[in-house]
Amino acid sequence: MNSDAEASDRRASYDRWVDLTSFHPNLDSREPTVMTVFAKILAGEIPCHRVYEDEHVLAFLDVAPLSPGHVLLIPREARPTLGELSDEAGAALGRVLPRLCRAVCAATGASAYNVLQNNGSEAHQAVMHVHFHIIPRLDGQGLGLEWSTLDPGDDAARLAETISAAVDP
Repeated sequence: MNSDAEASDRRASYDRWVDLTSFHPNLDSREPTVMTVFAKILAGEIPCHRVYEDEHVLAFLDVAPLSPGHVLLIPREARPTLGELSDEAGAALGRVLPRLCRAVCAATGASAYNVLQNNGSEAHQAVMHVHFHIIPRLDGQGLGLEWSTLDPGDDAARLAETISAAVDP
């Protein structure tokens, strides 16, 4: 299959996935009671290819992968952004994430991968339930990035102090 046809197939698969996220008109809600596609997966209403689960998290293959082995890791606690997640759920994600990265690399033969986590629609979050993407880099497939840097300027020290003071104990 040529690259245009592959891109078209990937786009069609993504469009089908986006349709799955449209069960509720209020997906951008900050209310944890909104049934996102991930809540429906956790409830067993939508099937998935599970690769790991425990009492705190679920990991499964992405239905619109950027490369073979593209895995999503979600907490069972339904919160839209990482900053709203409990410390316990965050710790559970942190314990499982390295193990999943090793497993994805072992299963796919990838020697490199990206871990992606977006917070809020302006940051390109499509499903308002915390989730991490583990995306293996295989033969040019995977996540492409352009990184535009800024000059930190004279405000860096002040900004570091302000952030440090805002960290919860």
